[in-house]
Amino acid sequence: MTFREIDMSSYPRKAHYDHFRHLPNPHVGVTADVDVTELVRVCKENGWSFYLAFIRVAALAANAVPELRRRLKGEGIVEYDVCGTSHVELLEDGTYCYCTLRHDPAQSWADYMACAAAERDRARSGASIEEDEDVDSLLFITSLPWLHYSAFVQPTGGADDCNPRISWGRYAPDHRGRLLLPLTLLCHHSLVDGLQMAAFFRTVDELLSAKLI
Repeated sequence: MTFREIDMSSYPRKAHYDHFRHLPNPHVGVTADVDVTELVRVCKENGWSFYLAFIRVAALAANAVPELRRRLKGEGIVEYDVCGTSHVELLEDGTYCYCTLRHDPAQSWADYMACAAAERDRARSGASIEEDEDVDSLLFITSLPWLHYSAFVQPTGGADDCNPRISWGRYAPDHRGRLLLPLTLLCHHSLVDGLQMAAFFRTVDELLSAKLI
């Protein structure tokens, strides 16, 4: 994947970057409910996996926020042109493997779902938790589909681990009958602030309310 280096001499968040860069716990996360009623309907009508469909929503929303495509590199920052996803796939023995997907906004939903299903089958047959070589470019995705949670704490690989983590739980109806899904975003605070995290959730809402097919 291609990336560009951020010019730190003119970077407007340089002071914030310096402040959070070497904190022992520099990660910041937020959980909010999103309305997936229409996406659930479309998935059921087309026989699609909701999990794979929401991965695309999350990936498109994250890629729309430049800060979520940025990574620490040495003492500087790089910004990827586009970020793929690495998500967990449950295996029959109760463990899981990783599956990598690429996300092209121009790809139709039908084509994406077919490609994603094929990659899911390939990943399950290999059953590996080894990431792709270009791991820095990836968005890490997991799900807890058995629980409608209100908070979720995710593991990180230390203070330099800056891949955004996106997770979600089980959707459940609210008092109106709308299906709400708890969605969590975890980021490295030297790269991302609350403004950008809010932009991610706003874009998720926009994608979920748009006509998909």
